[in-house]
Amino acid sequence: MKGIRDWVFTQVLSKSVASSRPLSGSGGFFSEAPSLQEQSDDQGSSQTIGLMALSESPDASSGGFHDNDPHNSQQQILVEDSNISDDSSDRKRIDPLAKIEDLQIKFLRLLQRLGQSRDNLLVAKVLYRMHLATLIRAGESDLKTVNLRNERAKRMAREQEASGLPELDYPIKILVLGKTGVGKSATINSIFDQPKAETNAFCPATDCIREVVGTVNGIKLTFIDTPGFLPSSMGNIRRNRKIMLSVKRFIRRSPPDVVLYFERLDLINMGYSDFPLLKLMTEVFGSAIWFNTILVMTHSSPTLPEGPNGYPVSYESYVKLCTDLVQHYIHQAVSDTRLESPILLVENDPQCKRNFMGQNVLPNGQVWKSQFLLLCICTKVLADANALLKFRDSMELGPVSNNRLPSLPHLLSSFLRHRSLPNPAVPENKMDEVPLSDDEGDDDYDQLPSIKILTKSQFNKLTKSQKKAYLDELEYRETLYMKKQLKEEYLRQKESKLSEEKPLSGDDNANDDVSPEAVQLPDMAIPPSFDSDCPVHRYRCIVTNEQWLARPVLDPHGWDHDVGFDGINLETALEVRKNVFASVMGQMNKDKHDFNVQSEFAAAYVDPVGPTYSVGLDLQSTGKDLMYTAHSNAKLRSLKHNVTDCGVSLTSFGNKYYVGAKLEDTILMGQRMKFVMNAGRMEGSGQVAYGGSFEATFRGSDYPVRNDSVSLSMTALSFNKETVIGGGFQSEFRPMRGMRLAINGNINSQKMGQVSVKMSSSEHVEFALVALFSICKALLRRMATENRDIEALEGG
Repeated sequence: MKGIRDWVFTQVLSKSVASSRPLSGSGGFFSEAPSLQEQSDDQGSSQTIGLMALSESPDASSGGFHDNDPHNSQQQILVEDSNISDDSSDRKRIDPLAKIEDLQIKFLRLLQRLGQSRDNLLVAKVLYRMHLATLIRAGESDLKTVNLRNERAKRMAREQEASGLPELDYPIKILVLGKTGVGKSATINSIFDQPKAETNAFCPATDCIREVVGTVNGIKLTFIDTPGFLPSSMGNIRRNRKIMLSVKRFIRRSPPDVVLYFERLDLINMGYSDFPLLKLMTEVFGSAIWFNTILVMTHSSPTLPEGPNGYPVSYESYVKLCTDLVQHYIHQAVSDTRLESPILLVENDPQCKRNFMGQNVLPNGQVWKSQFLLLCICTKVLADANALLKFRDSMELGPVSNNRLPSLPHLLSSFLRHRSLPNPAVPENKMDEVPLSDDEGDDDYDQLPSIKILTKSQFNKLTKSQKKAYLDELEYRETLYMKKQLKEEYLRQKESKLSEEKPLSGDDNANDDVSPEAVQLPDMAIPPSFDSDCPVHRYRCIVTNEQWLARPVLDPHGWDHDVGFDGINLETALEVRKNVFASVMGQMNKDKHDFNVQSEFAAAYVDPVGPTYSVGLDLQSTGKDLMYTAHSNAKLRSLKHNVTDCGVSLTSFGNKYYVGAKLEDTILMGQRMKFVMNAGRMEGSGQVAYGGSFEATFRGSDYPVRNDSVSLSMTALSFNKETVIGGGFQSEFRPMRGMRLAINGNINSQKMGQVSVKMSSSEHVEFALVALFSICKALLRRMATENRDIEALEGG
């Protein structure tokens, strides 16, 4: 039973991490917190959760909670199976709930005083998290009264605010941090509408820590104004650290409820250089400071910069760009991307636009003072509820361990994919020999009469029908010549095998190795560039007698004028001993943030008249973890035109293991029809996936010289009692001379699929005009976007 309770609690915690913008965490990040060892030794430490991490309601925007809400009923069912509190006394369980009810009444009274509705998204999140935390903490006998307490709190809040009794006493203490000159003291004066803190536009005005007390809308606010930090540099680190340590000593006895970190919106640029300052704050105050921090952006009515189209960018996009940049560096400072601090835009300019009530209004029409009070109240309410329910913040900031599990259907699909043998000199499955050895019906190239090759001027004098007949004859001769070359290569390899099996007794040097001559590989296809000289030489490499092939990995989507190196590829294939082949292939990709490695090792034993056995080990990096896959295959050739392949695999990822098995059968009917059927099963982590496929391939009459083919495939995949059936079509052919056309398409039972058409031609240049369609469409879309921006600017 205890295991079930722990699982339920873990599910609530794991879903809560997806909160896109948490409001608050543990309230006492400056108080004397227990050490990590004490927390791990505490019996209930694994059963606590911070309110900041509680998941949001799917209908949080509604702001209300009803007894017949199915989502709430599901939460109640979960909590009925959990016994988080070990106290047996009813009084100890009811007292915290009664205090939460009083806190909820105060919160609702403050909302009425500020004129805020419960339909506000921010308010709905706070109410939902308080409600869910109460359900988790409540005992089994109190679950039925939780919803009644919520309705009673709403009624009592209306009555008490109308009568004014009892008097609302809910002070908020706010710590102000930021660089010098960002407007900390000016913001305090704007909130109180009177000069309570000294300001100076030319030099730092605050030189010591002091408290500024006042009342706004009946709420007592206490600001802890601090000296500003200097810009990040090696000479200023010591002074900034000294200021932070003095602030930490000042607030040790009375921790603040809210922290405001100030930045200027008009001075943020892509070269943001204050990351060392954020890192220093995290080291001195601890990463928990960011749980209760509101990011305040002053000077929020700046002159907007121009966009790529020459017009000023929209206000919302500019604010999002600047705030996302600061948030990114906060994530880097705490080494955690889950934290999202609330954003508050502030404008202290006396010439700021005002509404009919005389309140300062931002360019987006928002009254920032009321938003400031709402954010501070929500942050303090969640922190107080967290303290009353005695939740500890179980969500610690820092690097997150990768708990992702690989997709079982993806592993099965990769396992069912056909694998080639290590030695490329050996035919794939011995059935590719059939078109070469049995092709006796074609005319022999040597028996053809000679033909006169025409010059370009002579060719132009021919009629249209004569040109077609001449080109057809040349193409026919070319096909026969290529078939002859393939047959000769096949016979040469066959004779080489026979000579190795039966070496001449008198030839002592028959088996001596001959060092191959170093040759240059063909030039790689590189992306187009505007450079006058094509830098093909950067990608050239040679093959030496070391049997290792080293090549650069080219990024096909790189920038123009860029070198284009994206990684390094190493390959080798060799014959270890007679009929035993091995191959190693590895690829490494690295940039400023990611480092990926992929490698494959395979070894095979090829019996000239019997089966083929192979083993392999694959290594692949997934994020910061590695995935290992060991596989083994056996190919049995029962008939001349039939090959059966069976295999097993074992995949290791983290501490999980996945076992798979497959069976594949290939049938060749004549020289032009090929059928491949396979079925497999993958099991691991308590789950099982089944899959299979059927593929029919029809080759052209000139195979293997011409790779004209049509393939039809059908796949089926079953996982978690759900079956997905898909079909595919792939064709590559030559509709006319000098042009190739490849069509690829697939669709499945979930109405997902894709169609790809690729066409290349060396003669019909007019086909390139098809690209004009996409270019014109992109230009029209851009013009429409620019027109909308102009209309929005004129309307604003």
